[in-house]
Amino acid sequence: MTARRVLIWRHGRTEWNAAGRIQGQTDVPLDEIGVQQAIQAAPLLAAEGPDAIVSSDLQRAKRTADALAAVTGLPVSVDARLRETGFGPWQGLSHTELAERWPDEYAVWKRGETPELPGIERPADVIARMREALTDALGAVEGTLVVVCHGGAARRAVQALTGWSDEVAAQLAALGNCRWSELRHSTTRGWRLHAHNVGPLSGAAANDEPSTAADAEPAAEEELTSSPRS
Repeated sequence: MTARRVLIWRHGRTEWNAAGRIQGQTDVPLDEIGVQQAIQAAPLLAAEGPDAIVSSDLQRAKRTADALAAVTGLPVSVDARLRETGFGPWQGLSHTELAERWPDEYAVWKRGETPELPGIERPADVIARMREALTDALGAVEGTLVVVCHGGAARRAVQALTGWSDEVAAQLAALGNCRWSELRHSTTRGWRLHAHNVGPLSGAAANDEPSTAADAEPAAEEELTSSPRS
């Protein structure tokens, strides 16, 4: 068996998302808006006809996956390899705090590169574990697989399937909370991106504020200057 279609779904909003804090692998729960985002988005994903759901073990992803499971009746498989990029000493800090405490390293990160700091996971390592997790999940189902994970991990999942370079992947906009990417497999061209940042157009799940548009990714200038709204 092998799935021919993958929907990579980012979890709903958390308080740290709203505050612009780096989550990484800290196990932060969904906030009230995040729960509503998952509940609202779940029927739309259910309409895509998923055959299996696999989720990161972090509770913000698992709670999002559970919303889809409640609609579809499908079980949720949990895989720690789908966790967000580890950000070590940066986890829990805002972008302003990072710029103040690690100005040189933060400047490196803003350029889209990985700073040399203990505890910060390198992209190649994230891609490797995402590839392993996806290979196992894809081999266990036919049809459509839903992968529930995180903002930075979702980008690496797309890379793992398509083989894109870091330079190409950097051009892919970060997923908003509770939005997803769709990839389909071609026997001649392999995995191809068919849709990106898909989600409801109204209600809680349509709340795609700049502050919630990235997880463990460099913030764009407008993300640093805008105030979170809810």
